[in-house]
Amino acid sequence: MGAPDILFRLTGVTRVYGEGRTEVRALRGVDLDVPRGEFIVLLGPSGSGKSTLLNIIGGLDRPSAGAVHFRGEDMARLSDQEMTEYRRRHIGFVFQFYNLVPSLTAAENVQLVTDISAAPLPAIEALGLVNLAERADAFPSQLSGGEQQRVAIARAIAKRPDVMLCDEPTGALDSATGILVLKALLDANATLATTMLIVTHNAAIAELGHRVLRFRDGMIVENRANPVRKAPGEIAW
Repeated sequence: MGAPDILFRLTGVTRVYGEGRTEVRALRGVDLDVPRGEFIVLLGPSGSGKSTLLNIIGGLDRPSAGAVHFRGEDMARLSDQEMTEYRRRHIGFVFQFYNLVPSLTAAENVQLVTDISAAPLPAIEALGLVNLAERADAFPSQLSGGEQQRVAIARAIAKRPDVMLCDEPTGALDSATGILVLKALLDANATLATTMLIVTHNAAIAELGHRVLRFRDGMIVENRANPVRKAPGEIAW
């Protein structure tokens, strides 16, 4: 078996906000390799550094110290314009709140991304991957919370990103709806080989991942592989 294809390599990544008495050390020297195609679950209490790490990988923030390499390229060398292009071409974001445009249909919300992507999936195909093709003409107000979140996932999938960064994607959903959302993420991971990083407070979701990272006080205190992965319907919510 060959060596894994490393998509991201983080070395000594530190992120400090403020200074003096107001200084907050959100990350404290994080080392991490993220292989292509992995489904990784990030656990830890609020303020432990999970979302800060996602923001740095996603190019929304830059580290105060340390290095982040994407496919071997040092991201510190990227200008702000190049960082914007990096986000557009390589990163898909899914947040707890869906951020859909209320005046656009589900298909049109997905189309917003496909219009600016180099080799996108057709909107209807992306909706089909989350089992919502039949709802393509529905407006957000006509969709349930879980359906809206799946449209948001389809929008992220449609640009064929190398990695999807999901911050509490099931946080506002009940268990039955959350299971459908997690299944959509797992299907995208399996079908498109999209690397997934999922931030959650729900420890049960860890059982879905290839790997689990546990954060505390800005550090990764546990990095373990799951010997057996469960399906979304098998986890205790």
